[in-house]
Amino acid sequence: MEYMTESTDRSPGHILCCECGVPISPNPANICVACLRSKVDISQGIPKQVSVSFCKQCQRYFQPPGTWIQCALESRELLALCLKKIKAPLSKVRLVDAGFVWTEPHSKRLKVKLTIQKEVMNGAILQQVFVVDYVVQSQMCGDCHRVEAKDFWKAVIQVRQKTLHKKTFYYLEQLILKYGMHQNTLRIKEIHDGLDFYYSSKQHAQKMVEFLQCTVPCRYKASQRLISQDIHSNTYNYKSTFSVEIVPVCKDNVVCLSPKLAQSLGNMNQICVCIRVTSAIHLIDPNTLQVADIDGSTFWSHPFNSLCHPKQLEEFIVMECSIVRDIKRTAGAGMISKKHALGEVWVQKTSEMNTDKQYFCRTHLGHLLNPGDLVLGFDLANCNLNDEHVNKMNSDRVPDVVLIKKSYDRTKRQRRRNWKLKELARERENMDTDDERQYQDFLEDLEEDEAIRKNVNIYRDSTIPVESDTDDEGAPRISLAEMLEDLHISQDATGEEAKSALEAADLESKVTEWPGAVAHACDPSTLGG
Repeated sequence: MEYMTESTDRSPGHILCCECGVPISPNPANICVACLRSKVDISQGIPKQVSVSFCKQCQRYFQPPGTWIQCALESRELLALCLKKIKAPLSKVRLVDAGFVWTEPHSKRLKVKLTIQKEVMNGAILQQVFVVDYVVQSQMCGDCHRVEAKDFWKAVIQVRQKTLHKKTFYYLEQLILKYGMHQNTLRIKEIHDGLDFYYSSKQHAQKMVEFLQCTVPCRYKASQRLISQDIHSNTYNYKSTFSVEIVPVCKDNVVCLSPKLAQSLGNMNQICVCIRVTSAIHLIDPNTLQVADIDGSTFWSHPFNSLCHPKQLEEFIVMECSIVRDIKRTAGAGMISKKHALGEVWVQKTSEMNTDKQYFCRTHLGHLLNPGDLVLGFDLANCNLNDEHVNKMNSDRVPDVVLIKKSYDRTKRQRRRNWKLKELARERENMDTDDERQYQDFLEDLEEDEAIRKNVNIYRDSTIPVESDTDDEGAPRISLAEMLEDLHISQDATGEEAKSALEAADLESKVTEWPGAVAHACDPSTLGG
């Protein structure tokens, strides 16, 4: 006998909720989800509104107990910081998911959507989604508070140069601005023979010292002073001082080398002219056009000083000038400059035009001088030279006159100068007319020397009309191709139309770089995290 068995579909049984009587699948609590949520709130004890401290000066958030960290909006770091604020209440439940809900960047609000689970009533697991609102409160961090106080520092760099001219400092100032080395300074103070840089940490000061060693020939000494100590935690608080000394030689100085140093540089003459000071001292021999570079270590091994003060420059008029074509080179001679021409000139002081006294000399300015031109130089024949190397030299080897540079009308050059430089924000003790004259000398050096000019950011001055690159006298000028536009962008200067245009341009650039970014941002499913 055969039995026919019919296939039956087995479905789970349903029971009625003991509270509202709705048919539900069996669960340990025998209550529907709606009634269970009305009886039990698993998010109880988790704060729905929390405050977060934010420093507007350095754009950092406070992480207890005493740390300030940098976090971008809707980043993983900021989400971790927000969850740590409610870490204790969250330890009683199971965190399933967490993500940011989008808010306006300027709303001072951060919203985090949390998904949590917890076991309730006879082993039933309940899941709940809710939003925690974080209020961003402004609070100045300790570092910014010390910066604003302007009287707190942990390291200071004292930059000094024992000269009477500040050309090297003006050049160093432009290098600091170009590479942004002034950003970590608390304040900059200018004194009569140098600059003081104050820092909140020793590491920033050490970085600045390394920058100075790479840009100018110098040496430094470091010292520190104990401020306080804690013998229990073995912590010490020091104030560090770095004393940086720049070589006491500036551009357009006449120097006298020691015989040993002159021989090591290719048997050049001891009387030389400093044509440039960058990371090394660039010298030229006005008698042979031989050039040499002296770094900081070589200078401190064989030191030399300037023979004449910049105020001792005298004005001469060129009576006769001839170019020397055949330059006799001695054995072991060094490199010859290709940018200069050796000339033999007869000059006369403009203050002695009523006499017939003239001076003969060789100069490296043969390519610039013509009869009737004015030139600045040092009169060594009538000058009291107090230098140990010059006193040991034969008087025939010391030239009567050393010409430095061609002279132009300064007033006309200032009036036609259509460019400008930026300056460091620093405290000045006093500024006299001599400082202004030295600054004008530095600006003229930039116009005349392209090698120095390429390391400096030069900005276009819109208040001065554009003229030709050279004036009627042939004075060198800086071309427009070497200038940068000085842009000043401020919130007050832009109106609503300009602001919307900038935002539209910014959005268009982002769409071009990430084509899928807009589609993803418009997806409502991505707003939950």
